[in-house]
Amino acid sequence: MNKIKCYTRKKNFFEGWYFKHQKGEDTISFIPGINIDSKGNRSAFIQVITNRNSYNINYSFSKFIVYKDKLRIKIGDSIFSSKGIEIHIKDEGLTIDGKIEYDLLTPVKYDIMGPFSFIPFMECSHGIISLYHKLRGNLIINGEDVSFNDGVGYIETDRGNSFPKTYLWTQCNDFENEKISIMAAIADIPFMGINFKGCICVVYYKGREYRLSTYNGVKILKYNCKSLMLKRGKYELQIKVTDGNPQKLLAPSSGNMCRTIHENAACSANYKFYIEDNLVFDIESDNCSFEYVDR
Repeated sequence: MNKIKCYTRKKNFFEGWYFKHQKGEDTISFIPGINIDSKGNRSAFIQVITNRNSYNINYSFSKFIVYKDKLRIKIGDSIFSSKGIEIHIKDEGLTIDGKIEYDLLTPVKYDIMGPFSFIPFMECSHGIISLYHKLRGNLIINGEDVSFNDGVGYIETDRGNSFPKTYLWTQCNDFENEKISIMAAIADIPFMGINFKGCICVVYYKGREYRLSTYNGVKILKYNCKSLMLKRGKYELQIKVTDGNPQKLLAPSSGNMCRTIHENAACSANYKFYIEDNLVFDIESDNCSFEYVDR
């Protein structure tokens, strides 16, 4: 029997999920979530981001249901799950109706946070639900029928009290004729009275997972608003972003959805991955998601 999750936190808390869908030149991501602000007020929301626009739809907390034992979230009339999404949104400037099914999720082998996943007081904990899966279905977005048949998807999640003060996040799994997925994040981490730059990164290539993260000794060689370079032992990852059209999203600060950040839902980027100085791949994509927050 499925059990509904209950939130015991009284204030300063958020939890959200990121469902990304891409096919050709079309990208749409949904961010269903909840927040409990510093005064204990609870609310639910769905944020929507596309190549050209972003939207925030607010809901009463009573319109939100999430299950403990499986990925299934219901907000208003929309459902988000490991099997797919069913969307029914009607708001000012945005109507979406339709269904997209997922085929063969690709979970990470173990928690992307590594040993940090066992620390209960992290400012923000990150999780990857699926690095790569195929899509089947369509959405009618403001009257336009958009097909996502044979597209690719990605799912991740965050929870805690605030997004990091400064951070970089990028993800891409849409490469021509290649099943490759890359996710990397670098953030300012407050931890037991100190701050440090933490990194989590996974490269999924030919069925194998490569981790370049703080907990296994990664070195951050470079990162800024256009590039990223990581090295761990014999592995090196280089990312260069060459084009973008960032859209506004809301992010949590002490549980309040009051912070504005900007995300590129789909921008152009180049990816190079080396093992023992040998180039494993050098690939391009026009569907890289990218955020850089420096304040």
